[in-house]
Amino acid sequence: MLLEISSLRGGYKPIEVLRGITMHVDDGEIVAVLGSNGAGKSTLNNTVCGLFPAFGGEIRFEGRDITRARHTDIVAAGLIQVPEGRRVFPNLSVLENLRLGSYRRGRERREQNLEKIFALFPRLRERAEQRAGTLSGGEQQMLAIGRGLMGEPRLLILDEPSLGLSPLLVEEMFALIKRLNEDGLSILLVEQNVGQSLEIARRAYVIENGVLNFEGTPAELLANPQLKRAYLGI
Repeated sequence: MLLEISSLRGGYKPIEVLRGITMHVDDGEIVAVLGSNGAGKSTLNNTVCGLFPAFGGEIRFEGRDITRARHTDIVAAGLIQVPEGRRVFPNLSVLENLRLGSYRRGRERREQNLEKIFALFPRLRERAEQRAGTLSGGEQQMLAIGRGLMGEPRLLILDEPSLGLSPLLVEEMFALIKRLNEDGLSILLVEQNVGQSLEIARRAYVIENGVLNFEGTPAELLANPQLKRAYLGI
């Protein structure tokens, strides 16, 4: 297992949001975490990444216990999150934002990785000196993902990468995620877009009110009438 989460509890003191989450991501997988707004998805991400303290349970990454590790050390280990809302630095240029992605990891290969990002996102090369805050929403999402890739992740957590994008850009975003995985990157995909996520994920978890109420393959989720009604409206 690349990432193993056991009986994880967490939230915003004194409110417990996560109530005993157990899940895992194997090397080379795309694993989808699905759920509605307020289900606990972002709290899960931020607890795994060390931004929120765990109340209990255990998180292991590549066999190492990171439950109470500093978030900077978690990034240095190769567990990197692209947060919901992109969170680029608006007053810095595209190039400066990308360079910051290799602050803790990948610094020695920064220039080579920059070329890889520009090959993946030619639009970012065109706008390298442009301030990030002036980019469109889709371009900012490209920049956020590119910044995450600059840290050479072993596991990339994508939190709502399709949020706020046009239908065409949503299609492009999921095609990109699939391509990154085919190139060997393990991905934890946290999304509300259930249909698109299930098309590319190997396994899926459904979280509701801080509790997992489903674990299995996309085919198994689609075979569950209750979940189909709740998440697909069919």
